[in-house]
Amino acid sequence: MLNISKNTFQGKIPELEYQSIKEIKNNLTKKIFLRLVIGFFISLLIILFLPWTQNIQSSGLVTALRPDQRPQTIQNIIPGKIEKWYVQEGDLVDKGDTILYITEIKTEYFDPNLIERTMEQVQAKASVIDAFENKLKALDNQIHSLNDLQILKMKTIDNKVKQAKFEVSTDSAAWKAAEINYTIAAQRLERQEDMYDQGLISLTDLETRRLKLQESKANSIEKENKYGLSVNKYINTLIEQDQVVSEFAEKISNIKSQRGSAGSELYQGLGEMAKMKNQLSNFELRQAFNYVLAPRRGFVTQAIQAGIGENIKENTPIVTIVPKNWKKAVEVYVDPIDLPLISKGDKMMFLFDGWPSIVFSGWPELTYGTFPGIVRAIDFNISENGKYRILVEESNDKKWPDDIRIGSGARGFALLKRVPVWYELWRQLNGFPPDYYTNQIK
Repeated sequence: MLNISKNTFQGKIPELEYQSIKEIKNNLTKKIFLRLVIGFFISLLIILFLPWTQNIQSSGLVTALRPDQRPQTIQNIIPGKIEKWYVQEGDLVDKGDTILYITEIKTEYFDPNLIERTMEQVQAKASVIDAFENKLKALDNQIHSLNDLQILKMKTIDNKVKQAKFEVSTDSAAWKAAEINYTIAAQRLERQEDMYDQGLISLTDLETRRLKLQESKANSIEKENKYGLSVNKYINTLIEQDQVVSEFAEKISNIKSQRGSAGSELYQGLGEMAKMKNQLSNFELRQAFNYVLAPRRGFVTQAIQAGIGENIKENTPIVTIVPKNWKKAVEVYVDPIDLPLISKGDKMMFLFDGWPSIVFSGWPELTYGTFPGIVRAIDFNISENGKYRILVEESNDKKWPDDIRIGSGARGFALLKRVPVWYELWRQLNGFPPDYYTNQIK
């Protein structure tokens, strides 16, 4: 019984044949089992009253905080044929480095001297425009000369009009004087005839007076005719003045019409030259687009197009480039029922794929290998997966691993209110959301 000997009695004594041995063995097993059950329930009761930190779990991917720091595809602006690659996948390129060289595939751009010929066309058009400008200047000079000549001609006509007007006035006065002389001569003749009848004068005197009357009448008629000629001359001078105005107006209008045609051709030429200059600039820029350049400093990660001699259309993705320097962030998705519990500035803990960790979601102080983050942005519209996207940036409390890459998997925990374990089990069984809190756990 003291087990001093190496020889054992087990298997040699038929224990089932002795009732006393059965009773002793069964009582011992029952006591051990009862103690285990009591200990388990006591431990379970203690665990139910332990504090538990409520949390919201979500999965997401590592990304860059700024949109301009996220991976981007480089596209060609013009269609062409791949001629030469200057980089390979994994290369670090700076802004402006050449990625790819493509050649033209459109026939209108095949001419190697396309820019020089277009410049010659622009210069020829410029010469035509200069000729039109000189023509406009010559026509302007003609208009100015005609205006000056018209002014001089009008001054001359004005003097002639004044002179004719003065002649009309003089001849009119002379005619009136001749009529008065004729009237006086007639009265004198009447008196002379009376005196002749009375025998006071001779017949010779009477005939002399009659001759004077005829001379006065002839002089009056002459003065009247001269007055009529003066009036006609005055009228002709006025007509000549109108003719001069009409003549110069016609000449000036004709030159202005020529000037308008030349100006229209000039503006048309200017428009064509502007169009040709625009085309020349497009040709120059297009030649620069034969080289696909890196828009920023980063790593070439994936070549989407490959073959030499392959034709590609415009705006075709060629390679993907990832920025060398970027600010880390994680985009996670939460259910709409949990969205009111999260706000900007809240903290979240993350587990990154590839980094060892031990997680106790209810006891964050015992968790190992997690990294803190701060909620930076929350979308206002729901995503296609039926959840809301949350952007969480790296916290300054603990730096995230340097080797994580954009697109790596991450799992986040938003820490909420601290409650007993039994309350959390009751909440989970009933499907209730976590308790709302405001900065209770930081």
